[in-house]
Parts: sequence; C-alpha cells; structure tokens
Amino acid sequence: MPNHASCEKRLRQEKKRSARNNYVKMTIKTLSKRMHSDLPIEEKEKLLNEVYSKLDKAAKSNIIHKRTASRRKARLSAYFNKEKLASPTAE
Repeated sequence: MPNHASCEKRLRQEKKRSARNNYVKMTIKTLSKRMHSDLPIEEKEKLLNEVYSKLDKAAKSNIIHKRTASRRKARLSAYFNKEKLASPTAE
C-alpha cells in the first residue's frame, strides 16, 4: 500500500490506464477473431478496415508497438486476400 499521496494517485492512474489499454487490446483481438469466422467476403472487407483503424490508433497511443500493428495488419491482409481468391463469389 502506498504511503504517499502521489503514489496513491499513481496507483489510481495505472488502474484506469490498464483498464483502457486492456479494453483496446481485447477489442482488437475480438475483431481479428471475427475475421477468421464464416462471414461473407463483403463483411470481412468492412471488418478489415475497422481492424486496421483500431490497430493504427492503438499503435499511435503506444498501447501496442507500431511494428506489432504492422505485422498484424500484414497477416490479416494476407489471410483476407487468400480468402478472397478462394471464395466462389469473389469477382
């Protein structure tokens, strides 16, 4: 338990920040998992743009590293392109 007022404040700030950061990380994880579900290709394309946006914002606010965001975007786009080629209605 902190003995100083500034340490108590720091503890309160850390709780708020970690809760906010965990929310963003879980949102990104959930959206990424939805990309791998059985959605139509049009919905996956909209979802891909949303995931890109979330990853960029998280990297901008230092919740995740910028290279981590870039790697995840690359992997999601590779998966999306593979799905797009494999889908029979993709034309």
